Amino acid sequence: MSTAAPPRRPAPANRRPQPRPTTRAPRPLRLGNARRRAGVLFIAAVIVLCAFAVRLLEIQAFRGDALAAAAIDQRTTTVTVLADRGDILDANGVPLASSVEARNVTADQTLITDPYSTARELAPVLGESVTDLAARLTGDRRFVYVAKAISPEQWRQIDDLGLIGIFSETTTKRIYPADSVGANVVGFVGSDGQGLGGVEYAFDDVLSGTDGYRTYERGAGGAAIPTADMSHQDPIAGSPVSLTIDRDIQYVAQRALANEVAASGAESGSIVVMDPRTGHILALASVPSFDPNDPGSADPDNLGNRALSDAFEPGSTAKIMTIAAVLEEGGAAPTTVFKVPGTLERSGKRFHDASEHGTYNWDLTTIFSQSSNIGTILAAETIDEGVYYDYLRKFGMGEPTGLNFPGETQGFLPPMDEWSGTTFPTLTFGQGFSINAVQIAGAFATIANDGVRVPPTLVASGAVAPEGTRVVSEHTARTVREMLEKVVTDEGTAPMAGIPGYRVGGKTGTAQVINPECGCYDGSTIGSFIGMAPIEAPELVVGVTIVRPKVEQLGGELAGPVFREVMTYALQARRVAPVTSTNNG
Repeated sequence: MSTAAPPRRPAPANRRPQPRPTTRAPRPLRLGNARRRAGVLFIAAVIVLCAFAVRLLEIQAFRGDALAAAAIDQRTTTVTVLADRGDILDANGVPLASSVEARNVTADQTLITDPYSTARELAPVLGESVTDLAARLTGDRRFVYVAKAISPEQWRQIDDLGLIGIFSETTTKRIYPADSVGANVVGFVGSDGQGLGGVEYAFDDVLSGTDGYRTYERGAGGAAIPTADMSHQDPIAGSPVSLTIDRDIQYVAQRALANEVAASGAESGSIVVMDPRTGHILALASVPSFDPNDPGSADPDNLGNRALSDAFEPGSTAKIMTIAAVLEEGGAAPTTVFKVPGTLERSGKRFHDASEHGTYNWDLTTIFSQSSNIGTILAAETIDEGVYYDYLRKFGMGEPTGLNFPGETQGFLPPMDEWSGTTFPTLTFGQGFSINAVQIAGAFATIANDGVRVPPTLVASGAVAPEGTRVVSEHTARTVREMLEKVVTDEGTAPMAGIPGYRVGGKTGTAQVINPECGCYDGSTIGSFIGMAPIEAPELVVGVTIVRPKVEQLGGELAGPVFREVMTYALQARRVAPVTSTNNG
């Protein structure tokens, strides 16, 4: 008999069926698997260590020197140590240009994390805008200039700020103690200290010397590492240049010239003061001038020296050469009388004197003192034209002065094969050729030096005294000087040039100005007076030129008073004793 299974109880309605477990029991760890994993890890470690070893071997054995050098290079810097620039001195050893200690502010842009913050600290000390300074401080350059030639006091203020990445280097700043006095001779330098004008430019290689250098390693903050290897080469200072210029005479000349240029409304003017025996130029003034301490603010036209750079027709001052040539060649004597008409025609051109007059019987001395163009032509015609041309050349016309000054013009003397029928008569009274102020002053210096022409000299240091060249005899030179003395009497054209206590002689000139645009005379003039003293044994020659005055005055009226002021001071400064009696003044 079979029995039936008991019936199952129904599950409660709210009871969920329980899921069957799915997790298997962990398998036991096998020893072979652990060994395999350890082997893999060991091999990986060996590979990594081998890679490090290979890299280390590459660095130490093959690239070590190069990488070490690169590291040193990153922290090594080389700075230029500027040579001290030589002084420019006047004839008495007074500095006209010298150098003082200064600092250049530099920066390593890679060390500056906040350029604007650093710029805000620097701006008040340097007097520059934050924006401009920040631009110089931004970038990846390890050496840039932030400011140049600031004073040591300014650098001390910056150094006290403790700014990271800001450094300095020692340098010098060019200063001109006399300001504009002699500026057109001395010249000026640029921001890098290189000569850009005048003697500063002409003798830059002598003045500048040879720069040195300093190489050192810097730490993280930029400071030099004291124990690191350093190398350096000391700079070689430049040599001084001594001029023949006398600062005090130069000052008086510039002052007198500036006053006359202003009073006459002239465009410009120049003065040359020479010692005729040595050729030394004691003053070489040009107006308008400039301040070499701030050349950037000057008109570029005023940076040169007009006494050497400007070419002009000399006018009647050139008659000194004509009269000397006539006397030397025996064409006439001081007392030789010429019939001087009111006009004179040559090759179809009619010549006149400054003032209309009838026919006069004038001797050569009167022709000279009255500055008669017609009388001068007649006197010159007593000698050969070629001979006369040779005298102009011997006096230095159309030739360089030998000063080798920047911007100098040698003027123009037309060669004889280019002469027209009117060239010769025109040349005799100072037209048809051009000169600079030093050249024509040199012609007067030749007469003052008893007929021996000594080339002008501006630089005394290391200069060999130039040899003189005889142009006319001592007798002729003395005769011309006596004729020049008549010019400054009441009967001459420049009585206002006389100086009490001294025998003075000279010559006036009122030349027409050629306009380069049209190649014609434009109605403006150049007034001049060149003279010497004392006549019996001249020690000084002074030449004054006033360009394009607005007042209608002749050369003697314009330049004569300036000559008198400068010559009076120069004679006293040179301790030239007056004489007991004179024919002028």
